[in-house]
Amino acid sequence: MTYEKVLGAIQSPNQFLQLLLTDPWFAWLQPLSQLIVAMDEAQDAKKPATDAEAKALIDQAKPLLMASEEGQGFARHYFDALQRDPDVVLAHADAIKVLNPQKPGK
Repeated sequence: MTYEKVLGAIQSPNQFLQLLLTDPWFAWLQPLSQLIVAMDEAQDAKKPATDAEAKALIDQAKPLLMASEEGQGFARHYFDALQRDPDVVLAHADAIKVLNPQKPGK
């Protein structure tokens, strides 16, 4: 991780969480972090999510998967990760399949 190369090792998952929440270095991850929290809350809710609530989470996820070489924040970091790591490319393809399922007969 670049952060660790520049500023030193992250000592624990708790420290990493605190960095995600408060360190400007990780500000670009906030849209993804917020989506993960929303998904966790929906999964932990006493009532199952409605179709509208599930669609809202999907609609929130889709723009995050639009990498941009000229963009800023998450879109730019995502672009860089796609260029750097084949595993990110494979995970991206899997996520696109889940978020945009093919309709039968297509």
